[in-house]
Amino acid sequence: MIVKRAGRLVVLASLPAAVFLTIGLSGPALAEGGKAYQIDLAQLNESGSRGTVMLNLKGNQLTVQIESEGMVPGQPSAQHLHGSTKGHDFRCPDASDDKDGDGILSNTEATHDYGDINISLTTSGDTKPDSGLAVDRMPVADKKGKLRYKRTIAVGQDVVEHIKDLHVVQHGIDRNKNGKYDVAGAGKSELDPKLPQEATAPTNCGEVKGAAVGSLPVGAIETGGGSAQAAQMPVTVRDGVAMTALATAAGAVALGRRRAQAVAVRRETTRGGA
Repeated sequence: MIVKRAGRLVVLASLPAAVFLTIGLSGPALAEGGKAYQIDLAQLNESGSRGTVMLNLKGNQLTVQIESEGMVPGQPSAQHLHGSTKGHDFRCPDASDDKDGDGILSNTEATHDYGDINISLTTSGDTKPDSGLAVDRMPVADKKGKLRYKRTIAVGQDVVEHIKDLHVVQHGIDRNKNGKYDVAGAGKSELDPKLPQEATAPTNCGEVKGAAVGSLPVGAIETGGGSAQAAQMPVTVRDGVAMTALATAAGAVALGRRRAQAVAVRRETTRGGA
């Protein structure tokens, strides 16, 4: 297999096929003319939530794929791309941003760090910031608290140029562990008093790590082709596993080179002896 990268050809034929299966790569994931970025979602508000996001950008078409777990089962999760497309530096918040000390990091407290909504990751309809609380158009976690999402969105040139400055935030916590969003858990939302705070508080956040298509991004998502079973496989791949696979591949390539050199030396010695 040959992949174009940075205007030159990188030959990957020597790498075992198992390596690509281990790190989740596929042909479409390495398609020409695009860029892919990975985001690892880490919990906020002690939610226990985590996940992986892949952003695939081709022209002005942005495909967002999310797999997360530890969400509130059966409940919608508001989710967005936060940050700036004007060069301002934002990051994911932590517990120190709980300024009122009530033990809950509200969206208002967290926005100071991760910035305003740039794109609302709805399942249908518009994706404008004004749709940030359109919970009827947000993905719903299954009964095990797992959530899967995929959508391709047309974005502006500002997003294309600053995609690495944006990050994904999912919202929704279950503070009182009763399996639903309610006012009893954390009071009313400061964003909309008709909603419980549990529905709008951030549950996780992740910043773009960045990996150009063709540079073997860890955890790339199946985007087409292959078996249905492969398409259902989790996209999260632990760094240790991927690094082990790559190290094994590198060792295999090095061993092949040493064997070839040894054969060449034996042939030269045989000719010299003759």
